[in-house]
Amino acid sequence: MSSENISNRETFEISVLKAEKPVLVDFWAPWCGPCKAISPIIDEISNSWSDSLKVVKVNVDEDNHSPSEYGVRGIPTLVLFENGVVLGSIVGAATKEKIETFLKQHID
Repeated sequence: MSSENISNRETFEISVLKAEKPVLVDFWAPWCGPCKAISPIIDEISNSWSDSLKVVKVNVDEDNHSPSEYGVRGIPTLVLFENGVVLGSIVGAATKEKIETFLKQHID
């Protein structure tokens, strides 16, 4: 299972805020080098955590409402949601180990 791309507020609400399991949102842009660097890591996490986590990608150039609403000031930013609530975030290019440690801290 790969990550889902979200491009508008309506889709964000359905796919993230109303999701039945935790959602890791990757705020990114196609021109962002660090975003491109962690993209394969995000895809790996999406596949290996698919039973307990949904992963979505939000292009900040296409959806500028959601990033500003959740305080995203730099990209890449990963934000973990559960039941529509932000559990935590990671700003900047992170290693797979750092992201998985972050997820284990917040997901049972």
